[in-house]
Amino acid sequence: MSTDGVTGPALVTQHRHARHRLDEVIHAPVRLSIVAVLAQVDEAEFARVRDEVEVSDSVLSKQVATLEQAGYVKVRKGYVGKRPRTWLSLTGTGRAAYTSHLAALREIAGA
Repeated sequence: MSTDGVTGPALVTQHRHARHRLDEVIHAPVRLSIVAVLAQVDEAEFARVRDEVEVSDSVLSKQVATLEQAGYVKVRKGYVGKRPRTWLSLTGTGRAAYTSHLAALREIAGA
């Protein structure tokens, strides 16, 4: 029993470390970088994100697919003139997950 009278699962929940709130989907360095770029804008062209994150097209595609599957990123395809383009944006769910993830990181860093 703890000194405040809390025992069992309540004690574990009450003192849970911030690392338990990290989002495993976002936590990977490349995915965190992608989400951070997209959090700054309403929408970004694939090439811009690729260049800012400094990865290849294939790496970005794979990581975006993971984020899209989680419901964090929306992918929109279209054309500029006759050239195909892909735009990326954070969903509301993705933005909330990113905000929560950052809060947990800040708590860990400040602890």
